[in-house]
Order: sequence, then structure tokens, then C-alpha cells
Amino acid sequence: MALEIDLSGRVALVTGGSRGLGRADALTLARAGADVVIADIQVESDDSVDDVERYGALAQVARQQGLVYTESTAEEIRGMGRRALAVKCDVTDREQVRATVDRAVEELGSVDILVNNAGTLDHAAQFLDQSPELWERDLRVNLTGGFNCAQAVWPHMRERGWGRIVNMASVAGTLGGFGQASYSTTKAGILGLTRTLAMEGGRHGITCNAIVPGIIGTEAFNFANPAMNDRIRARTVFKREGDPQDIANAIAFLCSDLAAYITGVELNVSGGVELFVF
Repeated sequence: MALEIDLSGRVALVTGGSRGLGRADALTLARAGADVVIADIQVESDDSVDDVERYGALAQVARQQGLVYTESTAEEIRGMGRRALAVKCDVTDREQVRATVDRAVEELGSVDILVNNAGTLDHAAQFLDQSPELWERDLRVNLTGGFNCAQAVWPHMRERGWGRIVNMASVAGTLGGFGQASYSTTKAGILGLTRTLAMEGGRHGITCNAIVPGIIGTEAFNFANPAMNDRIRARTVFKREGDPQDIANAIAFLCSDLAAYITGVELNVSGGVELFVF
């Protein structure tokens, strides 16, 4: 067997694909041969602000600074000779999720790969100051959103006898995160969902794995406090943040036939931040 990542003939759905990790994931899966659906609450041609305001400061800043690339990413993928769709989708809305999956199946033929990347990362406050409203929002987006998307694609994967689900966790979910009670909780929860889907999916040819990123040089990272970023860099073995491509490469591997016997794992792509570094 050739030791290469070949996703030719597969269709991938990447949520939160407008920028950062999701955009890198979508482009990398396309380079490996997949057709891609990029789903996000923001698309360039839609100037409504309701979802942006509802889903937090980072979404608002991205819109204000022109950091929305849903449709342009789809166009870039088409330039590779792949098929691509850019879809406005709120992962907390089960009807929107179902409609997105239905459209992918109708126009592209299937959904073979799901990358549950959509998430919120802007609720930072010590425990007693955590907002109950933002706690509920983070649960809806980061945890229930992944559940909604996996449940929508599951019947199609089961029918075809092949599927790959990759959930985006975080070292905040494995180590905890100071001032990140809601975020850490949702990312820990996604690991439990990952293991359960792995157990139930195996008999249907479906694998489910989680990526556990550390600090990655996305737009969100660049918006953070520089002094805090320096402290976290110092916790890594390499003394630097990772690149979105590091995450995308791991995802492409897990979605390929090279990883056919890997399921239910937490793959740290973290620069060793979880090690006892000094």
C-alpha cells in the first residue's frame, strides 16, 4: 500500500471553516483530494449581524476586520479542481445542520468526513465571574454543536460503511484552563463524545478521534494578551506556538486510510505543553 494521504472521492464537512484552524483544515483536505463543504456562521456575502453578536467578541472582531473567508476558501478549493460549497450554518441549530448535510449529499454525493471545528473561545473570567449566559452558549456551540453535526452525518456514513469524524478538543480540556471554566468543560466533554462515537461507530466502519491542540498561531491567538501568550509559549518544548498547518496535517492523516485502525484517541498536537517542562 502506498504510504500517502489520498482522500480522492471523499466529501468533507468542516465546521467553523471561515478562518484559523477550520480554513487550514478545509484547504489541506482538499489538497489531499477531498471535496469540501465549508460551514460557518459567517459568509462574506451575508452582512447580517445577529449571529455574529450572539456568538461573541471574536466573531464580531473577525467581521469588523474582514477576517471572514468562507466563500473565498471554497473558491480557492475549486481552483485546485475540487468541488466546494460555502454554507452559512449555526451548529446549534439542528435544522440548519440538517439542511447543510442534505445539501452536501444532494450536490456532492455524500458526507464521508466531519471535522467538528466550530467553537467559541472568548469567555475568559475566573469562576465566580463566569457568565451563566456565556456558559450556556459555550455548551451549545462547543459540545452540543458537535453532537448535532455528528448525529446528522451518522446515517450517511453508516449507510456507506465508511466515515471519519474528527473532534476539536484542547489542552484546556485535558489540563484545565485558568479563567476558562466553560471552555475547559466543553472541551473535556467532547473527549467523552469522541470515545463513545468511536465505540459505536466501529461496527459501521466509522472512526472518531479528537485533536488536542495547544497554542496555535491563529487570529484568535493574536487577539490574546501578548504577555499571556509568552507565558504559554514558554510552557512548550519548542518555546513557540504551533501553526494551523500542524493541526491540519494531523487531521488529514486521521481521515485517511493510513489511520484505518485508529479510533477513540486524543492526539496531542501541542508542542509538549502538557509535559513537565522547565
